[in-house]
Amino acid sequence: MSDLKITCPTCSSDIELTEQLAGPLMADQRAAFQAQLERQKAEMAKGMAEAEARAKAAAQAEAADEARALADRVKEQDVKLRAAQAAQAAAMKREQELKDKEAEMELTLQKMLAAERPALEERLAREAQEKASLKEAEQAQKIDALTKRIEDLQQRATQGSMQTQGEAAEMVLEDTLAQAFGMDGFSPVGKGQSGADVRQDVMGPSGAVGAILWESKRTKNFTAGWLPKLRDDQRSAGCEVAVLVTAALPDGIDSFGLVDGIWVCAPRYAVPLASSLRQGLIDVASAKGRAMGQETKMEMIYDYLTGVQFKQRVDAIVERFEDMQDNLRKERVFMEKQWALRAKQIDLVIGSTVGMYGDVQGIAGRSMPEINGVERLMIGQDPTSD
Repeated sequence: MSDLKITCPTCSSDIELTEQLAGPLMADQRAAFQAQLERQKAEMAKGMAEAEARAKAAAQAEAADEARALADRVKEQDVKLRAAQAAQAAAMKREQELKDKEAEMELTLQKMLAAERPALEERLAREAQEKASLKEAEQAQKIDALTKRIEDLQQRATQGSMQTQGEAAEMVLEDTLAQAFGMDGFSPVGKGQSGADVRQDVMGPSGAVGAILWESKRTKNFTAGWLPKLRDDQRSAGCEVAVLVTAALPDGIDSFGLVDGIWVCAPRYAVPLASSLRQGLIDVASAKGRAMGQETKMEMIYDYLTGVQFKQRVDAIVERFEDMQDNLRKERVFMEKQWALRAKQIDLVIGSTVGMYGDVQGIAGRSMPEINGVERLMIGQDPTSD
C-alpha cells in the first residue's frame, strides 16, 4: 500500500494515490517539463547569438576608444614628464635646504643634550651610589668624607687671621674625633689658656682607661719647638699620649710617626691613628688589671706605645685604610667611565633617531604625523615625561 494520499476538493476525503492513478499524471508532467526545457534551450541559443553580436560590436567600439585613450595618455604622459622634471629640480633644491636645516638642528640638539648631560650624570651617579652597599666601601666613604671635611674646613680657615685659623682647626679636629668616637669624652682647652687644643678621655669596657692630648697646627713649615711644649702640656694635663696634627710634617714622616715621644700625623690620618691609640690604651689597661704591681702605669703605656708591636698594629690599620681609599678611587674611576660610556651611547641613539625622523619628515612633508617623543628629543626634553 502506498503512503501517498491526496484530498478530494469536493468531499475532503483522503484518496490513496496508486500507480494506476499517478501514471497518467506523471506522464503529463514529463511532457510539460520536456516542452519547457526545449523552449529554454531555444531562448538560450538566441540569447547567446545576440550576446556574441553585441560583444563583437562592443569590442570594435572599445578598440576605437582604446586608440583614442592611448593618444590621450601619450599627451598626458608628456605633460606629466615635463611637470616631473620641474618637480625633481624643486625637490633637489628642497633636499639641499633640508640638509642645511638638519645640520643646524643637529648642532642645536647637541647643545641642548650637552646642557642636559649633567642631570643625566647626576641621576646615574645617584643610582650607582644606591647600589654600593658593601661594608668596606661605606667605611671608606665615611673616613674619606671626614678627612676631606677636615681639609676643607682647614683650607677655608686659611683665609682668616692666624688666630681664626687656629680656632677653626681646633673645632674641626674636635668635631671629627667626636663623630668617629662617640663613646669618648672630649673637652676643648679654653681660649687664652696654656695647653693643647683638645683632650680625649678614652672609655673602655670598664670605664675610663686613659687620655689623649691633641694639638692642631696650621702653618706652612714644621717647627721643632712644638714638641717640647706639647710634652709639657701632656704632663700638665696628665694624659698618657699626645698627638700633633699638622699639614707641615717633619722630614722623614709621610703620614704619621713618633717623634721624640710625640705622635705627629697629617690631618687625614687623625682618625685611623686615634683608633690605634685608643685600642692601645684599652689593651694596656686590660694588661695592667691582670699584672698589677709589675710595672707602673706610665711605664707600661710608654713601653707599649713606643714598641714594635704597637707600630706594627698602627701600620696594619693604616695599610687597610689606604687599601680602602685606593679601592674607593678605583671604583669611582670605573663608575665614571661607565657613566661616560652610557652618556655617549645615549647621545648616539638620540642623534640617530632625530636624524632618521628628519629624513622621513623631509621626504613626507606635512603628511608625516608628529611623533611627540621625537619632538621632545629635538628640544632636549625627556621623551618619557608624559
